[in-house]
Amino acid sequence: MTREHGVDEKPEVSVLIPIYNVERYLEQCLESLRDQTYGDFEAICINDGSTDGSRAIIQRFLDDDPRFRVIDKENSGYGASMNCGLDAARGRYVAILESDDLYEPDALAALHEAAEKNSAEVVKANFNLYWSRPEERRELFRVVDPSEEGRTLRPLDDLVIFFRKPSIWSGLYRRDFLTANDIRFLETPGASYQDSGFNFKVWAAAERASFVGAPVLNYRQDNEGSSVNNPGKVFCVCDEYASMEEFVHARGGADERQLLAILQRMKLDSYLWNYDRLAPELRPAFVERAAGEFRAALGRGEVDRTLFEPAAEADLRAMVAGPEVFCAERDAAASAGTMGSLRRYLRMGGPVLVARILWFKLFGRSARRIDARGAAL
Repeated sequence: MTREHGVDEKPEVSVLIPIYNVERYLEQCLESLRDQTYGDFEAICINDGSTDGSRAIIQRFLDDDPRFRVIDKENSGYGASMNCGLDAARGRYVAILESDDLYEPDALAALHEAAEKNSAEVVKANFNLYWSRPEERRELFRVVDPSEEGRTLRPLDDLVIFFRKPSIWSGLYRRDFLTANDIRFLETPGASYQDSGFNFKVWAAAERASFVGAPVLNYRQDNEGSSVNNPGKVFCVCDEYASMEEFVHARGGADERQLLAILQRMKLDSYLWNYDRLAPELRPAFVERAAGEFRAALGRGEVDRTLFEPAAEADLRAMVAGPEVFCAERDAAASAGTMGSLRRYLRMGGPVLVARILWFKLFGRSARRIDARGAAL
């Protein structure tokens, strides 16, 4: 069902689609939005200076469906595009659809129903990993734990939510909630961790978050780009975490110390992931900066070790103690696979550390919950 909106009539949901040179997948993406069972939406296509055929594809949807709008802008990156979309949005709710992904037919219906039923500021749902080649394939990816399905809660009462993949596109956000809490995107170059900052700010500010178990989106896996050889992006993740820390300090309040501790735990995972994607020659400078940041955080008392599983705590200690040695040993272990990693941890902490790591891998992840005080249960 489609619905045309008059000049003064606002849609219920604004769907933001950031677009840059994605002609291969864009039509299928926009079709999945056009064909939603829930029709009261506006589609805001943010064309970030595309030089391929993307703009022509957008135009076809503009011509055929009055719910589609376009913002044409010079290329300035993902964060700037998303902020343009937020500024242009008119709906009560905001959704995000990446231009190479596909909605399930009832995605907006499921998200909107959960938001309205539970008076939620944010709704998060599961999604599918999606491959179109060599044949079409979907695999469920859980960002919603089965114990959370159908529930509405405050994220700070269930901290594991903060440490899951920042799938900002499998969610729905009340627009007045985003505005009131000044939740926007960092305008760094390209597409570099801006989803992590947005995701953290949402969880940090939300009082009512609802969770949907059904997958609402197909997250494409066969369009993976990489910036591992781009020196200009080495420290973008650091800029993003600095922005998150500024957000926490600006909010202040009783949760400030807890949120800073959560950030340090999140930061280690993000920094290690970034490290592994970097070209070898770019790694030493990055680890030197990372070690300095963690050393300073330890000095300020912002690291809560109860949030760190055994391997993560060992990595944190090693990085802070000797960045150069950390690089050499992590790279050597990576080249030797799983056994290389275990031998590395054996050298770092002996049999006790290895036993703790193995126990956690076998039993800890499925049973682990973190309460509002940050204590591992």
